[in-house]
Amino acid sequence: MRLTLLLALAPFVSSTAAASDDRAKPPAADFVRDVQPVLAKHCVSCHGPDKQKGGLRLDRGPDALKGGDSGAAIVPGKPTHSPLLQRLTAEDASERMPPDRDPLTRAQIETLSKWVEAGAKWPAATGTAEQHWAFVPVKRPPPDPKHPGRNPIDALVTAKLSGNGLSLSPEADRRTLLRRLKFDLLGLPPTPEEVEAFAADKSPDAYEKLVDRYLASPHYGERWARHWLDAVRFAESNGFETNQPRPNAWHYRDYVITALNDDKPYDLFVREQLAGDLLGADAATGFIVGGAWDEVKSPDTTLTLNQRADELHDMVGTTGAAFLGLSVACARCHSHKFDPIPQLDYYRIKAVFADVQHGERPVRTGDPVARAKEADRLRAQLATLEQQLAALEPLADPVAPDARRAAVNPKRNTDRIKPTRAKFVRFVVFETNNLEPCIDELEVFSAGPQPVNVARASTGAKATASGTYPGAPNIHALAFLNDGRYGNGRSWISNRSGRGWVELELAEPALIDRVVWGRDREGRFADRLPTRYRIDVSLDRESWSVVASSDDRAPFAKDAALVPGGLTATEKATWVALAQQIDGLRQKLTDLDRGPVAYAGRLVPPEVTYRLHRGDATQPREAVGPGALTELGPKFDIPEGASGPERRLALARWITDPRHPLTARVAVNRLWQHHFGTGIVDTPSDFGRNGAKPSHPELLDWLASELVERAWSQKAVHKLIVTSATYRQASAARADGLAKDAQSRLLWRYPPRRIEAEPLRDAVLFVSGKLDLTMGGPGFDLFEPNGNYVKVYAPKKQFGPAEFRRMIYQHKPRMQLDDTFGVFDCPDAGQIAPKRNVSTTPLQALNLLNSSFALQQADFFADRVRKEAGADVGAQVKRVFALAFQRPPSAKESSAAVTLVREHGLAALCRAVLNANEFVFVD
Repeated sequence: MRLTLLLALAPFVSSTAAASDDRAKPPAADFVRDVQPVLAKHCVSCHGPDKQKGGLRLDRGPDALKGGDSGAAIVPGKPTHSPLLQRLTAEDASERMPPDRDPLTRAQIETLSKWVEAGAKWPAATGTAEQHWAFVPVKRPPPDPKHPGRNPIDALVTAKLSGNGLSLSPEADRRTLLRRLKFDLLGLPPTPEEVEAFAADKSPDAYEKLVDRYLASPHYGERWARHWLDAVRFAESNGFETNQPRPNAWHYRDYVITALNDDKPYDLFVREQLAGDLLGADAATGFIVGGAWDEVKSPDTTLTLNQRADELHDMVGTTGAAFLGLSVACARCHSHKFDPIPQLDYYRIKAVFADVQHGERPVRTGDPVARAKEADRLRAQLATLEQQLAALEPLADPVAPDARRAAVNPKRNTDRIKPTRAKFVRFVVFETNNLEPCIDELEVFSAGPQPVNVARASTGAKATASGTYPGAPNIHALAFLNDGRYGNGRSWISNRSGRGWVELELAEPALIDRVVWGRDREGRFADRLPTRYRIDVSLDRESWSVVASSDDRAPFAKDAALVPGGLTATEKATWVALAQQIDGLRQKLTDLDRGPVAYAGRLVPPEVTYRLHRGDATQPREAVGPGALTELGPKFDIPEGASGPERRLALARWITDPRHPLTARVAVNRLWQHHFGTGIVDTPSDFGRNGAKPSHPELLDWLASELVERAWSQKAVHKLIVTSATYRQASAARADGLAKDAQSRLLWRYPPRRIEAEPLRDAVLFVSGKLDLTMGGPGFDLFEPNGNYVKVYAPKKQFGPAEFRRMIYQHKPRMQLDDTFGVFDCPDAGQIAPKRNVSTTPLQALNLLNSSFALQQADFFADRVRKEAGADVGAQVKRVFALAFQRPPSAKESSAAVTLVREHGLAALCRAVLNANEFVFVD
């Protein structure tokens, strides 16, 4: 039983005092001095950062005033209406808070009552963003004339060094600098010729010209895309127990590479990944659905609800981590324990993504006018080929069931008839190979030298049917029967098992000689195929004639030949060639019409979003509209009734608002991290209170402001970094630096580091002369093909030219790593990997020394050296060192290498240098 505050205070105060208190408003209590200690001692253990019983949190103002699952706990100005005080003063011990303890004292109750009656003011500095460096606006530091350098980066770094009694190291030699720069920007080693040319170029801007050339290289996007794909958990399989491939996920990878090569402004890069469907960059939304997905849906509604909640959770969490450097996902079950992210904000962002589901959709590419012209050209070419193919088809003869025509097949069937005038064409199905009959497109062609499909809805033809399956999803409808588009995704399904009919009324009577139909011309589905059917025509809808049927076809069989019977060997060869050309043209037309299919998310009307009690999908509470973080960044609202794409674009604009304190900081920190091995903030996807503090806060803010001022150009920031004296330092260790900063965080030298798995594999192929620099498109596979329902990833043991592309183009499965280079700390894409581990293990040495790939490439490397250096062993040794290390061998190295070649062969030397620290490390 709950009592009012006045009744609850009866044991402690007299009625006269109560009346007096009612007449005279008490002085306000000081929150920090009087109120906060009471809450901290008696309430926060159950309603604080570690747990929030009843959804109530009392250690932060906005959360305390918002209340919990039962509504507001504090009503400012009305202590008698505040459930918090009612529970604190309840006579019933089972109702009174805190539980299992002595009740609050009279003085504590009076303190809280006075505070609530005075308005329950919560100081602005308590639990707000202003307490943390990353949540305040970016402030561009002024230049410091006491610390000059090549650019302001050096001034800010040397100021920090000077304060610690350190200084920059001298500039690295040209070979080291060139090798460092090319691996950093392109992920490839330099050639001996590049090193010689750079050493010979005495112009003062020689290095700057090299930087510009590398930044303009198409290989720049390939190198830096890998960093981004790690941070956004990109992979090309679904994960979970079946881990099936996503054959069309590569479009997002190619989008990222192209965007980086084009130096797409970073703010637009962000907006396109969240709302590319509105911005002409459909493939970019592969970011949203790039995470793991449990494709196996259960009939258990509870499990399905949790699967959907987990899908959206991944979208919210990755968006917050990638663009804002915040662990927004931590607010799913309760308000964030450390950062100002109320639980409600999590669900506001979740509502933004409520229109996105995992799956594929067509994506637009290229100029639409050019695509239309190309489509017209292909249609004319297709009509000619189809006419030639039809001439080889035997005429349908419904009264002569002698199996003279090929059996029906799922992809495409032609019923050629004698020229007949018709206004109505009816296709009647009597039997299928299973389930309800399905037709993806029913075409009727006019007779003559220039046949036209007169059955299309766009020419005025109308379709009717015996019925359409009532439970069919929106990919199956009668309107799709003659819309001119192929595939299961736009098809008609009958409402009767094994039977049904469709009828086309042509716009005008026409002389026709061909009916073409298929179950799924994309070739993905073979069920629901009509195996017994009849085609009727009529001029008046009353008198019908049978013009074709399945009676003169060969009996249906799963693997029946598609070539008609009765053809000579030459005619069969012609038929097969024409059919292949037609299939190719149709696929090109499909791609032009809808664009290629990419794993970029299925877009649906936004579902209603509810706040979930403790994040449990089976415990929905109030409905929540779309929005963003309310306590961080610029204030904004998403209009009520905004569509799904409009919601996502609004969120993207909020994230990329130049006033946002996080976006630019997070972006430049990622660039700095991959140039120096460690970011200015060592937790690149967590800038919150639990993340690391910046080693150079002023430098971070200067770079962030510079990114915005330079129109969000990432290449401009790259150039600033790599042309700085800080970047151009030697990497040699110094006693003073090691004593004060062993990790080189203050940047008294350039930190040497091992190259990652991808550039290491690329470098091996590069020096062996086998690297294929073909860009874009579907990737290569390092695992044996198999079609198991539960995908089994068996590593390949043999490699050929198909596997010799750059590793960015490897078809990357989730949870499975390449057998050779996976041990070099490759992330498995099970979750975001904004920062890779760097380990040293025996398996790394063994794989690089003894794997079939390493042995094969060592042989290729030796073959290349023999061709380029000839038979002289000394010349061979020099060429090996030049290709692998971009320098000549020392006398000692030369002597040992010559001995090794003479005793064990050139391949042994090549294998050795591929395992040398100098090959796998960048100084």
